[in-house]
Amino acid sequence: MTSSSSQASGSPGAPRPSGPLRRLTARAVDEAHRVSSPLELFFDLCFVVAVAQAGIELVHFVAAGHAGQGILNYAMVFFAIWWAWMNFTWFASAYDNDDVLYRVVTLVQIAGVLVLAAGVPRAFEHHDFLLVLIGYVIMRLAMAAEWLRAARSASGEERTTTLRYAGGVLLCQIGWVGLVVLPEPARPWLFLVMVIAELCVPLYAERNSRTNWHPHHIAERYGLFTIIVLGETIAAATVAVKSAVGEHGALVEVLSIAVGGLLIVFSSWWIYFVVPIHDHLRSSERAFLWGYGHYFIFASAAAIGAGLEVAVEQAVGKAHISATAASAAVTLPTALFLLTVWLLHARHFKVGTAQQLVLPGTALLVICCTFLGGWGVLAAGIVSAAAVASGEALTARTAARGRRADATAPAA
Repeated sequence: MTSSSSQASGSPGAPRPSGPLRRLTARAVDEAHRVSSPLELFFDLCFVVAVAQAGIELVHFVAAGHAGQGILNYAMVFFAIWWAWMNFTWFASAYDNDDVLYRVVTLVQIAGVLVLAAGVPRAFEHHDFLLVLIGYVIMRLAMAAEWLRAARSASGEERTTTLRYAGGVLLCQIGWVGLVVLPEPARPWLFLVMVIAELCVPLYAERNSRTNWHPHHIAERYGLFTIIVLGETIAAATVAVKSAVGEHGALVEVLSIAVGGLLIVFSSWWIYFVVPIHDHLRSSERAFLWGYGHYFIFASAAAIGAGLEVAVEQAVGKAHISATAASAAVTLPTALFLLTVWLLHARHFKVGTAQQLVLPGTALLVICCTFLGGWGVLAAGIVSAAAVASGEALTARTAARGRRADATAPAA
C-alpha cells in the first residue's frame, strides 16, 4: 500500500532538494539504498544514556532485595525512553528531509531524553517523576511539532493522518501530568491507562492512510538500536567485573559470570540477526505488532546487563540476595529476549518442528539454569551458545535436503 504522497516525493533514490529549509514531504516507500543517517545514529547513542541510567537503578534495587519495585520503576521509565525513540524512528523513516529545522527539532528531542535520564535516580529512589515527565514532554512536544510541520505540506488522507498524530500526542501529554499530581498508589494504574492511550495513537492515526515508512530502513534502525543496547550491556558488565577484580581480587568468583555473560550477549546478537526481517514488514498490521513487541526485546537486552552486574555484586558479597536470585536477574531477561525474538522474528523463517522449538526450548532451559545458583549464569551462557549451534546445524541440514531434492528432481 502506497499513499499518494509517494509520487510527490520524487522517484526512488532521487536526491532531496537542497537549502536550509525545505518542505517536510513524505519520502518514497521504495526508495533505493535507504540507510540510517548520522543524525539517527547520534540520536540512538544519546537515548542509550537514559537506558544506562535505568539499568543502574535497576541494579541497585535488585541487589538490595527490592526486585519488584525496581522492575516496576524500570518498566515505566523504559517505556518513556522506548516510546519516544520509536515514534521518532517511524516518523524519520517517512519524513526525514535533513534540513536545518528538522535537525534542530531532533536535537531538542535528544535534550529531552537527557533531561529524562537526569531524573531517573529520583524516580526510582523517591518516586519523584517530575524530571522524567519534563524530559518526556519535551520529546513529545517536539514530535508533535514535527507532525504539524508535515501536515502543512500534506493533503487529503495524509494530512488527516498527520493531524491525528499531532493531536493524539498532545492529548496524551495532559494525561501524563497525573504521574506527578496523583497519590503514589494510583500512579501505576494511571501509567497503564496512558500506555494504552499512547499505543492507540498510531493505530488511530493510520486507520485510513499509512505513513510512508521504509521497511528496510525500519529494520535497520531497530537492528542498530539492538546492537547499541547489547553493547551497553557488555560495557556495564565489564565495569562490574573490573570493579570486583580491582577492589576485591575476586577473579575466580566472577570468571564464570563473565564467561557466561559474554556467551549470552554474543548468542543474543547472533539470534537476533540470523534472518533478515525487512521483507516481513509489508503491512501495517505486521509492522505495528513487530514494532510494539520490541519494547520487550530492548528492555530485556538492557536488563541482561543489569542482571550481570547484580550477579557480580552477589558473588563478591555486596548484594543482599541469594545466588539463585542473582542468577534469576540474568536468566529471566535472557529467556524473555529469546522468546520475544522467536515470536517477532525467528518463527516466520523456521522450517519444521525442530527448528521452531529451538528458541522456546532454550528459553525454558535458561530459566532452569536459575536453580544452579552461582553457576547459573555460565550454564545459561552455554545453553544460549548451544541454541545458536543447534539452529545453524538444523538450518544447514534443511538446506542440504533442499539441494538434494533439487538435484534429483526431473528436468522440466
